[in-house]
Amino acid sequence: MSTPSKATPSQGRSQSLTGVRLRKHADYQRAYAAARKRQSASMSWFLAPQSPAYAGAQPPSGPRVGLTAGKVLGKSHERNRIKRLMREVLRHHVDLLPQGFDLIFHPRRYVLDIEFAKLEAEVVRILHQANAEVRRMAVTPQGLKLT
Repeated sequence: MSTPSKATPSQGRSQSLTGVRLRKHADYQRAYAAARKRQSASMSWFLAPQSPAYAGAQPPSGPRVGLTAGKVLGKSHERNRIKRLMREVLRHHVDLLPQGFDLIFHPRRYVLDIEFAKLEAEVVRILHQANAEVRRMAVTPQGLKLT
């Protein structure tokens, strides 16, 4: 009997979200204060530049993503399922997260009923939209890119 070979990242294996997730309430509050709410068909989302946790602290390295699922979405097993689906989609597309920014997703209850492929397409569209917005924010009013 042969043992199955382990998949490598180049074979399409999903990446971990371990160092990429927002975890602390204060991080969410800083992101909400610096961001503007945006809407999509199945969720709302916030994009905010990263800032240090306190004066003199280093800003976080790399992009971070947060997921929220409030009680309005349903019972705990439904909220947990929504978060599991969203984390799985984001694991496949960690490389699309905008560098130097925090991105927070607020899924709607509709996410429970849509197919995984449609959810994935929606999240990828939002990630591309967030990256386009980051590029727009990097352009000065004179049209010159900041370095």
